[in-house]
Amino acid sequence: MAAEAATMQAAEAAEVGAGAPAGTDGADGAPEAEAEATDDAQSSVEATDGSGDEDGAEEPSGAGTEASETGVTAPDAGADGPASGATGPATGPRPSAGADAPQSGVTGPGAAPQASAGADGPQDGREGHGEAPAASGAGAAAGVEARPRAGAGAASGGGATAAGARVREGGLRKAAVDPAAVAAAKAVLEEGGAPGELAEAAARALGERAGEALREDPWLVLGLPGVRVEPADTFARALLGAQCRPDDERRANALVGWLLERAAEKGHTALRSAELQAELAARAVPDPAAAVASAVADGQVLVFPEHPAHPATASEAASEEEDEGEDGAADVPLLIGLDRYALAEESLADGCVRLLRSFEGDHGTDWEKAAAGAPSKSAAELIRAAAGSGLVVHSGGEAAREEPTALVAAARAAGLRAYAAAYTANGRRRLAEALGEDAAVTVEALLAGTQGPGRSGDGALALDLLAVLDAQQLGIEEAASLVEAVPDGARLVFSGDEHAMWSAGPGLAFADMLAAKSCPRVASRTPDPGPIGELVSLIGIGELAPVEAPDKEVVVVPVRDPREAVHRTVQLVADSVPRAIGVPAERTQVITPGHGGAVGTRVLNAALKERLNPGPGRFAGFDPGDRVVHVPVPGRTLPGTVVGAEPDGLRLECEDGPVLVPRADVATTVRHAWAITGHQAAGMRWPAVVVVVPGDAGPLLTRSWVYTAFARGERHLSVVQGADQGLAQAVAGPQAAPRTTRLVTVLRELAAD
Repeated sequence: MAAEAATMQAAEAAEVGAGAPAGTDGADGAPEAEAEATDDAQSSVEATDGSGDEDGAEEPSGAGTEASETGVTAPDAGADGPASGATGPATGPRPSAGADAPQSGVTGPGAAPQASAGADGPQDGREGHGEAPAASGAGAAAGVEARPRAGAGAASGGGATAAGARVREGGLRKAAVDPAAVAAAKAVLEEGGAPGELAEAAARALGERAGEALREDPWLVLGLPGVRVEPADTFARALLGAQCRPDDERRANALVGWLLERAAEKGHTALRSAELQAELAARAVPDPAAAVASAVADGQVLVFPEHPAHPATASEAASEEEDEGEDGAADVPLLIGLDRYALAEESLADGCVRLLRSFEGDHGTDWEKAAAGAPSKSAAELIRAAAGSGLVVHSGGEAAREEPTALVAAARAAGLRAYAAAYTANGRRRLAEALGEDAAVTVEALLAGTQGPGRSGDGALALDLLAVLDAQQLGIEEAASLVEAVPDGARLVFSGDEHAMWSAGPGLAFADMLAAKSCPRVASRTPDPGPIGELVSLIGIGELAPVEAPDKEVVVVPVRDPREAVHRTVQLVADSVPRAIGVPAERTQVITPGHGGAVGTRVLNAALKERLNPGPGRFAGFDPGDRVVHVPVPGRTLPGTVVGAEPDGLRLECEDGPVLVPRADVATTVRHAWAITGHQAAGMRWPAVVVVVPGDAGPLLTRSWVYTAFARGERHLSVVQGADQGLAQAVAGPQAAPRTTRLVTVLRELAAD
């Protein structure tokens, strides 16, 4: 690929200066760069998906935090001040390895404060980051019974539907909370040395009795945003005094939930019991097995056998092992999970089987004629598969998107109520160009009822066929919400790219549905066109090879250090790509692995703003014309441009129209976006992209990240290559870090019933 750089690089050689672009401070300009590059090597559960600020950081959600004197963290605007907002998951200083496991188990008042934006915020971009430890043979916690699968529709009014119920414009205005509850919570928090800023979050999480609840159980503070174990222990010690002990059952219960939430931020819907017990032991819980058993008995978590063939209870497993003796005896691996994710997987599996069994077909549609007129053999295959099944899983790259599009077009031509849903507004726009505005929706807007057919009297979507594109981006709760909403007898097609980055939320809905083989599967044979398509296809199978790019479709720009990487990136966007390729700067997108570091989004956006739209940042750090992303809720990325400010907030022009971001939400939900992360870019495309591959990307650089980033360019891809052989090694390595989920097992069990 280096040869492809020659033409453009030679043309630009005379223009490359030695210094960093104005507005940056080169390699030293990354706030918190060193802290963000630190992994928590001791804890696979607590460790985020890599080095602090990575793709997990793209959802500003209050996780950018500042340590108080006690170390209990409260949301703030993040390291960049109001302009950048909270840095979101995996952002900000990271604790050193084992920071959450104080030697005594309960820290004294003088414990060093530690910010933990990365470890405690919602995590995305989990690909390639610290893998979960291998399962140890003994998964059973003493006395813990493995519960049978919960009622299949149980998630229907719970967490599974919540993900789809949010409204896009300006995010979700928070419901008012009782000022008295906030005041009471603030008094208790401050009495324990914690920031009073956490009071509103406490009142939302714990209700009107938040103050009393925190006083009765100080470790409930672990359920608030950005709070880590060591500061929570300090808070508890301040309130409880000598009664604060590491073996307190309240502490153990809180830690079980906290660890499972951290696991969910890494994409897991459950943890093996042995892993969970090891994490508890690392945090000075004296009897981890008893702690897990207590959490199960209290209904805080659910427990399941990892393999359905195993006995249902730990006691049965122990008895069976004793009977068998040493030879051939085997422990029973158990999975421990939070009920919201367990029930979402149950609900998704139940809905899939319901669609398969309630489907009766239709007699007035000539599907064979539609298949004969399809644009490709793969499109025809998909049409035939959907003609005969209520659920189909379809996989392929960017070019394969035309296949579910053709299916929806054929169904609408036959008079069926058919719709195509994309994960992003950018994807919806591309669908609308092919199908028309009324046939294309986003997943979020479809579930919220602001786009698409609306709901029928029974609450189901009023449609006959739904094709969901970008399905690999669906978290388990979103996927469950979609399946629950599709009526009996309708057709549902999940279409995604198995090589792309997985969902921001927990679960592996699309990959697990493919693996379960419980419904018809169609693998597209339509190749992505051109040099970019050829390159991306090779990456998908683990190869990085040169491609012929006679029209500069692919250009590689080697760089020696971060300072040069920033300079070359700005030069490409502002000058080289517009002049040599004909794509203006406003239609060129920069993609980099993370927000932090010497070539993260913060540094790159500062340099790009200085060159493309300099200004004082008079609207909470932003100026009219600034490119931004608005993240109203974790996992939702809305690119836009700042139009202006009003007394009520910041006005943006986004892909689906104007958005007013409430003043109180600007710092935590809006950041500059000339440069964004891989997860933020997923599901979207631009005429030209500049992908920055820094030498210090480490575990952030995975095959799925490279595949996703490189595939975002429609006409042109420039690669600012600073990783040397690290890029090829990442492509040849695993697609992403594994996730522990239950969906495959549940689907197979239900389908077999």
